[in-house]
Formats: sequence, structure tokens, C-alpha cells
Amino acid sequence: MAAPGAGPGGRRRLDGRRGGPARAGPHPGPAAAPAVRGATVPGGAGPGGGLPARGAGGRPPVHDHRRGPARRPGRPGHPAGHAGCGGAGVHRRSHGGGGRGGGRAGGGVTGRRVAVTGGPAAGARWDRRTLLRAAAATAVTLAGGCGRTGPSIQVAVVWGGGELTNFRRVVAGFGDVRVVTAGNDIDAFLRARQLAGTSPDVAILPRPGLVVEYARRGWLREVTPSSGYAPPVGMADLLSTGGRRYGVWVKAAHKSLFWHLPSRLPEPPRSWDELVQLTRRLGGLARRGAGPAPLAVGAADGWVLTDWFENVLADVTGPGFYAALARGEADWRSPQVRAALDRLAELWSVAGAFPGGGRRALLTQFEDSVIDVVHRRRAVMVFEADFVADTAREFAAGEAARTFRFPGARRADRPLIVGGDAAVVFAGSERGAELVRWLSDGAVFGPWLDAGGYLSPDVSVPLDSYRDAVRRDLAADLRAAEAVRFDLSDQLPGPFTGSDGVGIWRIMQDFFADVTGGVAAGEAVRRATGQLAAAARSAGGGR
Repeated sequence: MAAPGAGPGGRRRLDGRRGGPARAGPHPGPAAAPAVRGATVPGGAGPGGGLPARGAGGRPPVHDHRRGPARRPGRPGHPAGHAGCGGAGVHRRSHGGGGRGGGRAGGGVTGRRVAVTGGPAAGARWDRRTLLRAAAATAVTLAGGCGRTGPSIQVAVVWGGGELTNFRRVVAGFGDVRVVTAGNDIDAFLRARQLAGTSPDVAILPRPGLVVEYARRGWLREVTPSSGYAPPVGMADLLSTGGRRYGVWVKAAHKSLFWHLPSRLPEPPRSWDELVQLTRRLGGLARRGAGPAPLAVGAADGWVLTDWFENVLADVTGPGFYAALARGEADWRSPQVRAALDRLAELWSVAGAFPGGGRRALLTQFEDSVIDVVHRRRAVMVFEADFVADTAREFAAGEAARTFRFPGARRADRPLIVGGDAAVVFAGSERGAELVRWLSDGAVFGPWLDAGGYLSPDVSVPLDSYRDAVRRDLAADLRAAEAVRFDLSDQLPGPFTGSDGVGIWRIMQDFFADVTGGVAAGEAVRRATGQLAAAARSAGGGR
């Protein structure tokens, strides 16, 4: 790595990764983790350079966007947003997308881990970068009066770039609020601050599992939303434990979308069988050099593959089983899970499905997969959430991308998976509770709605408040749904929730490597369900 923040290709980003075309060369990643199964790909095949063989040390880095790309600082020559009180210059993106917590360090600081003993987080191992960031935030808090002892309310967020700017515009309507950007792992950041006794007043968390965990540890205070608070059916209860509410949703992500260029795909598939047939037809053309591959996928980011799995699972099972898996009350080796994996194997194993094949896909990060469709035009479709729009706009080559819903088994079946970011209040902060109650009123997000790039979790927000036509349609989807299914992996306990090289992210990457590498579907499903069941037991989250 030539310099901090330098990546394998494209232009520099604050989180150490680059958004431009991948080039050969070493990838700035964390310390080596267990290898993804599969043969080695020659250097230069993608942003990772080479995929280690099974059993070899190292693996292509997978970046936690939970769920979405880390924000760029802006186009060259444009300054990045101010980090805020105690902030740091490493930006990542959450559900809006996805945010989900966890994350990877970028370039410039090695992936060494620091053991922390004692206190609420005894035994945790944190990235040195995160600890330094938390320490810096603590120092600024104590020196500058940014915490509860001063007049300002301190809010820790995962957002950066335009999201951070727009959120600051929102909270400016409340009063003196200072925003701390926690960087690429808000969970580790907050644990370090809790251990130091300098927790912020408020945090925006990208996983409901973290809200419940922190509440059970006694770190949070109960919250009372505004009278008009109206999240989609099925989301409100995710932020409660013991009959008490500890968070309110402030941002949503629609995670059941395919993106394409109309010139390349005039008539999108309307059922799963139509999607498979289209993939086979386009894959055959791609193998003969007569057209682009049908699908782009950023399989180097494990959360992309879990999003695929969750949409298929929601289509082949009822809401009860999906929720039971999230609660740890269902078997990961069940026929329903096997059916979902079988369906994915049917599609992912199609010859010519991905540009450069499955092994290159395992070296392709999320943003590069979008660029493969909208700019390089090496693929026809890419699946992911509403936050694809930001990358698609930035790299569009004269044609705007359009969307269609993730297709179900029948034309009438369209699964709807959502993600979201929730505001919580740390114990002892009265003013923090006032701010969170204020944030639960969807009307206060007017500045962000006006700017675009925001999907409200409040279904009472008028649709004509959205200037962005795409998100206006997505908001209508949320409103029309009888019940939404929240991102499954965001609800799983402990390490099973997934991060680089571990948990359900790693398992889905192994499964993808198997089905795109010639392993029979039945054997690949057997391996994956066994791994999922073992990981669930280890995390205390199922069987």
C-alpha cells in the first residue's frame, strides 16, 4: 500500500477504499483472516488481487457497509465534511444505506487488534484505529464540553459525506447538537467510550440487535416517541426488550431491488423463473462474447450475499419462520433454509452469470458491482438496496438506472426486506431523550427529504415530500406492505450477525464459492446449512 487510504484502483476515499475501477495490486485490508473456499485467482482479477486457495492464509477483504457503500469525501478537489466534535475522518455508510454496525478499517493503519479487559466489554478485541478514534473523541469531549456536562448534546453516528451533512442540517433545527462520526465500527467505538465513562448522549445504531444488547446491559434509557411516530408494521417491536422501548427508527432502507439500464433490459423479469431464464439466456450470450453478463454482484462484501439470501428466504417461507430464525427458535438445517439456498444455487451456478466468473465476483466490492452495470456496462443487472442510487448517479454514463422489485416465485409475489438506523439514548441523558423524541417525528427530516437520498421509516410522511421519484415509489412500497421483514442478519446475535471473515457473511461467501466453482448444489447446501447451524449454536442464537 503506497499511502494511507490508497486502494487498488480508482480514486482515494476517506475510508481507505477506492470507488473507481479495480486494478492489479495488493489490497489494503485488515490482518489476514481465514480463507474463503475456492481456488486462487491470478492477481489483477479484481480489487483483491488474488483469492487464496482453500486453507491458505488471507482472503479478499469484505467491507462492512451495513448495508451500503462507505461515503466518498466528494469529487476530487472538493473537501470532505467536517467530522464534528470528537469526529474522525473515516466515513462509512449505513442502511440509508445500511449501514449495519461493525466494519473494517481502511488503509493507513494496520489491522492490529487490541485486547481490552475489564468493564462491560471484557474480552472484546477492537481495532486500534477505533480505540484511537474513541480516545480522541473522549479527549475533545472532556476538553471542549461536548458531552453531557456541557450545553451541547453529543450524537454518535455511522454516517459520512452527504449523509453526515444532511443529518447536521436536520439536528440544527433542534439546537446545540454536536455530531461525532464514529467511523467504520460504531459498536467498538461505543464500547470503548462506555468503558471510559464518556458515552455520547445519543447514538444512531444500524442494527436492532445492538439496541437490545445495550439495553440489557443497562447502558440505555427508555425512550418515548412523538405521538405521530408511525414505523412500518413489524419494525417497532425490534427496538424493545422486557416490554420497554429503547430506540426509535430515524432512517430506512428498501432492500428488495434490482437496478438496470432500460437500453440493456427493456422488459425486466417479473418472477423468479423468468429471472433464471433471463440469466441463462444472457449468460450464454456472454460466454460467446455476444453481450454483457446478466448479473453483477459484489461478493467480496458478505452482506450483499446475505441480502440475496434474505429476499429468497422471505419468498419461500412465511413470516413466522423468518422471525423464528431471527429469534434463535428455528433450525438452520430446516427444509425452508435448504429451499432458499437451493434457489440461490440454481441462479448463481448459471455459466456466464457474472463478469469474469464467480471467483472474480468474490473479489468485487459492492460499488464496483454497480459501476459494472451503469458505467462499464459489463453486466445487465445488479441487486441491492435504494442506496445504489447514489453510486449509480455518480457513475452514470448518460442513462439513468431504473429499478424493479426482487421477483418472487409468482408474479404476484414480491418479497420486501428493509433495513434501518435507530436512535438510542444513553443512560443519564435527559436532553438526549428530548432529542430522540424530537427525531421520532418524521416531519423534522424535511431538510434531508429536500436534499434527496433519504427514505423515512415513518409511513405517515406524505409521499409528495419526496423530491426523489425513486424514493417516493419506495416509500409507497413501505406504506403498502402488510408487514415488512427486517434484515435477518442484522437481528442475529454476537458474531453470527456477520462481519469480515466471520459469521453469516463468511458462510454465504463460502456457499457462493462452492456453487460458482462447480460443487454440486446438494453438497453446497449441506455444507452451508451445517455451518449456519454451528454458528448459531456458538452464538447462542439457534440450532
